[in-house]
Amino acid sequence: METESEPYVRLTTLRQLHQVMADMNTARSLADTLQTVADGVVNGLGYELACVNLVRPDGDLVVAALSGNSAAEALITGRVGSRASWDRRLNMGEAWGDLRFIPHTEGWVLDEDDVPQWYTDGPAPRFEDEWHPSDRLFAPMYTPGAGGASCGELLGVISVDRPRNGRRPGAWGREALQMYAFQAAIAISNARLRANMQRALVRLEREQQALRASEESFRQAFEYAPSGMAIAEMGGDQHGRILRTNDALCRLLGRPASAMRRYAFSDLVHPEDIGTLLRTSAEGGRAELRLGRRDGTYVWVSLRNSVVADAADGPRFLLTHVEDIEERKRRELQLAHRASHDALTGLPNSAELRSRLSARICQRPQALPAGAAADSMDATFGENFGDGLTDGFGQYGDFGIAQHPSAQHPAVPPPHPSFDAYEAGGNGAHAFDFHAATGPYDAFDHHVHTVAPESERDDGTKGLAVLFCDLDGFKSINDRFGHNAGDAVLIEVARRLSRGVRDGDTVARLGGDEFVVLADGLGRADAQDLAVRLRNEIIQPIRVDGRAMRVGASFGIGWARCGMTADEVLKSADERMYVEKRSRPKQHRRAG
Repeated sequence: METESEPYVRLTTLRQLHQVMADMNTARSLADTLQTVADGVVNGLGYELACVNLVRPDGDLVVAALSGNSAAEALITGRVGSRASWDRRLNMGEAWGDLRFIPHTEGWVLDEDDVPQWYTDGPAPRFEDEWHPSDRLFAPMYTPGAGGASCGELLGVISVDRPRNGRRPGAWGREALQMYAFQAAIAISNARLRANMQRALVRLEREQQALRASEESFRQAFEYAPSGMAIAEMGGDQHGRILRTNDALCRLLGRPASAMRRYAFSDLVHPEDIGTLLRTSAEGGRAELRLGRRDGTYVWVSLRNSVVADAADGPRFLLTHVEDIEERKRRELQLAHRASHDALTGLPNSAELRSRLSARICQRPQALPAGAAADSMDATFGENFGDGLTDGFGQYGDFGIAQHPSAQHPAVPPPHPSFDAYEAGGNGAHAFDFHAATGPYDAFDHHVHTVAPESERDDGTKGLAVLFCDLDGFKSINDRFGHNAGDAVLIEVARRLSRGVRDGDTVARLGGDEFVVLADGLGRADAQDLAVRLRNEIIQPIRVDGRAMRVGASFGIGWARCGMTADEVLKSADERMYVEKRSRPKQHRRAG
């Protein structure tokens, strides 16, 4: 993971990261595991120096392993830093998720405390996101908590220094280091567990009778538990295969125990939930997904995992608790639907319409003209921007990361805006976009902007058309025949509008007798044709309680484009609708 451009990461990098994580769990002793953790940071995460500081029983942290510099290893391995000094570090600087970054402008106050440090002189950075010799980056390791979250007690701290690309880690680098620290905590916990289990072998030999009694208690608790439980294999060719199920799980899925042994959970899960299952941690993992019943239907369940470990060979069996949450999920879906859809017509409501529209447009106009991007970069970094990319030989920090006390600490300009994921349309695809804040990087925009036809004639431009529909003559129906008849008319109009658009288009009820259609990929002529077709559908007689009623419809066509808000887009379409309504004689409006 040397110089990849985030968020595009080479597959070889992911394989390398996966390999170093796997190596952590193959070490046979705690000492080997600690050294493997430090080596993995250097070999797999792209840092030149890494140190593992382990919490001792008295609370202080000892330098347990170091990788990347033999001189630093000989000097500070085994040295101890007080817990108070470490707590001070972990509450300073900037929080990058679970990581803690202390820039050189703040970290100089730590140069003289009792945490072991390694000093190496190096040049000051030449651009704002270059790694400074006195920058400090810590990855705390916590014992795994409920749901696989790292929220337990502090197990240790991984200190890293000098990224090989010379820059402060971006979003991918931070995520990788945080994930690595979480996996390292599990590996260290497992190594300690294995060591404790090995020391307990002699005692276990003397306690076979108590163990058999415990197994019998577990068997009864397993078999007669009111909720579903299953034991599955871990590792090998049969990984995930169900070995044993209790009666509650068999009843829930409508399958006999003999048939359940032919499956793995991946065979039973709904195809859309496979990703959720694969992301669920084996140790303490939780997930909500759908499992298939024998009759072909699916039931929502909550899975909670735990591992039955073997002292010599590591984890072997997965114990999964399965709870039926079908009724709760049904209520949640009903509530979510009610919050986003109109109760009368079943169409998306005003809030849902604005949400869908806002998802398609960003708050900035289209990208800068060609050449502006390069000018912005030059203005930010100066003429010698390319020279600033060279990797200066900085100094090590907290194991160390701190610069020598005599070094200067120049101020670093504020960082450029970070990347944000931006949902690009109803197809679920995602692009990356900067924050709306202005700055030299605004020219480099990976978001595909929503555009609109510029002229009144059809120039071939395809955009997101917003058709604002207001019913003509609807008030008279309410006044003459009552609100029940008016509701029936609204329901039929909603049905006709929905029938007249394509799959993927949105028909929403804005309120009263106003409807809005969002149709993507249309030119001006296409949008006008669609408005005519929908008006012709609406003006057909509607039969309510044996009476034939007719309403007309006025359409205004607006166009969504980046730089506008959802309210501005709707207002534009609304104004065009009133222009169109006033352009027709009043006596012809109800007939369309």
